[in-house]
Amino acid sequence: MIRHPSSPPALPNDPNKPLVLHSLNTVLGIGEWAVSNRPDEVLQTFALGSCVAVIFLHYPSRAVGMVHISLPDSRINPALAEERPGYFADTGISIVLEAFQQLLGYGRDLKKGMVVKMAGGASVMDAQHTFKIGLRNSLAARQILQERGLEPVAADVGGDFSRTVTVSLKTGQVQISRLGYPRVLL
Repeated sequence: MIRHPSSPPALPNDPNKPLVLHSLNTVLGIGEWAVSNRPDEVLQTFALGSCVAVIFLHYPSRAVGMVHISLPDSRINPALAEERPGYFADTGISIVLEAFQQLLGYGRDLKKGMVVKMAGGASVMDAQHTFKIGLRNSLAARQILQERGLEPVAADVGGDFSRTVTVSLKTGQVQISRLGYPRVLL
């Protein structure tokens, strides 16, 4: 598994393994990302409000990646982008795709067999729709993906509610949970 270095510390008994909760459940916080090909792992991110999760499923290799994006463009804070590239759409998507190359081998055409999905981008804590961070995050992620020849095949974005995203590497299923709504597969 490849994971952003600002992730939670590894368990004390094995400093080379990521933090594992509930038997291979990896939780991503704001600005974090992960790419894994461990079939019994689950990637999860909670409470996506205006943030956007971009999920990458590479079916030929059965590898999965996810990034929890908070803002659309790293130019507003280059120092933070250097420290936590997953925080921004432009650097977050780039770092995940680079991690796929590291995991699967350079020179491999990732577009073949890659499926991309998105969730989040809600308008929360912005009742007047003044800042539109959720919308801006969604649009920035889509544009960056398109520039790399990728297009989301499914998205659950917008609205005024937060979402939790759970991705099973074993099944490739992306599940969206929203308070007060039934769970949906994306």
